[in-house]
Amino acid sequence: MKKILLLSDTHGYIDDTVIKYAKQADEVWHAGDIGDIKITDAIKALKPLRAVYGNIDDAKIRLEFPEHNRFKCEKVDVWITHIGGYPNRYDIRVREMITQNPPDLFICGHSHILKVMPDKKLNLLHMNPGAIGKHGLHKVRTMLRFEIDGKKIQHLEVIEFNRR
Repeated sequence: MKKILLLSDTHGYIDDTVIKYAKQADEVWHAGDIGDIKITDAIKALKPLRAVYGNIDDAKIRLEFPEHNRFKCEKVDVWITHIGGYPNRYDIRVREMITQNPPDLFICGHSHILKVMPDKKLNLLHMNPGAIGKHGLHKVRTMLRFEIDGKKIQHLEVIEFNRR
């Protein structure tokens, strides 16, 4: 069993509360728009990190992290990318790949809108943790916490903070 902390759109901002939650996880996953390599360095100093770059990320971040990160966690096939859309509205960048070879869990960021929803047509679960940074139109900073146990994705929690 793995305890996962999923975040996105830090835009160069991380605080002690996010660090506290990272310490409680087995792994931290970041769905892009990191904003500053210091963010991922701070997380990697605490826990294993899986991340992708986002559209605002510079060359240094793009050299360290891929655009797409597909891997197995326990028995769950996971795909993380920054701009991915959501069920029935997948972005053109992923549409063909996701329909031909859907993962069990598809994660993206970018919209700053928290969404967790099944795609019954492709038999996958879609997650977007919203935005944990302070840059953007979102009023509430959000991230997700959940467990993967074998093939099960369970104990999903939405973690919310005031924007400022």
